[in-house]
Amino acid sequence: MIQRIQTLWLMIASALAFLTLRFSFYSGNKLVNNQKVFTSLTAASGNIFLLVLSVCVAAAALVLIFLYKDRKMQMKLTIATLLLSVANIALYYSETKKFIEGNYDITALFSIAIPIFLFFAVRGIYKDEKLIKSVDRLR
Repeated sequence: MIQRIQTLWLMIASALAFLTLRFSFYSGNKLVNNQKVFTSLTAASGNIFLLVLSVCVAAAALVLIFLYKDRKMQMKLTIATLLLSVANIALYYSETKKFIEGNYDITALFSIAIPIFLFFAVRGIYKDEKLIKSVDRLR
């Protein structure tokens, strides 16, 4: 399990997804009762759908590590998690429209890196599946 490279990619993706709960994606000013208030957008401080989606991506990436015996199911669920993480980024972007002024934080790269690492995991799972099929042909 640990010797497979996709395990490493899935662990990193899960850790980054959990880090989005703490670190901000965007920070700036919002209007609250006609006053500017400086706030940060994190997965935990955004709307509830953003929180649930971030936790689902993190938990799914963590659970996918243990599905190494069923590579086809692992690949399907990793692709689904990849799509969820892209939807999560789109939701983050839509939440930034509620700010009147602000900037993206450097920790926004955590959210952007999650689908990249999930893609690397899909690629590793595909290579494993291809290797197993080629070995089966030799028997």
